[in-house]
Amino acid sequence: MTLFWLILFIILALFELATTNLVSIWFAIGALITTFVSLINDNLMLNLAVFTISSLILLILTKKFVKKIKNKEIVPTNLDLVIGKIGTVTEDILKDEIGEVKVLGKKWSAYSNKEIKKDSKVKILSINGVKLKVEEIKENDK
Repeated sequence: MTLFWLILFIILALFELATTNLVSIWFAIGALITTFVSLINDNLMLNLAVFTISSLILLILTKKFVKKIKNKEIVPTNLDLVIGKIGTVTEDILKDEIGEVKVLGKKWSAYSNKEIKKDSKVKILSINGVKLKVEEIKENDK
């Protein structure tokens, strides 16, 4: 029975190394602990209990630590910061042609599905390469 737990440990450890998502590490350690217990006592029910209880205890004890590691907050880059912001058209944007928008103090090339005149307010929808996709904001949309 010891060989079974050792093989299970190796399989789970390899699986964990392949995924890098902390999926089976607790069960691999539980299998390793059970390997040592099975050297002393070859009772199947005891081994299953040790495996289950040790895996669950490890899972519970490391839950906060794992959550801290996995929940890395995504910090927007400079490009991402303009999405959703309001800008001002500095050069007319003709339908499906490039114009210019000033947003957060910087001038950007911009395009739209509709014609937008200079000095109009626009909302930045997305970034495509180095061009902003924008839509005009009417006074009552603000």
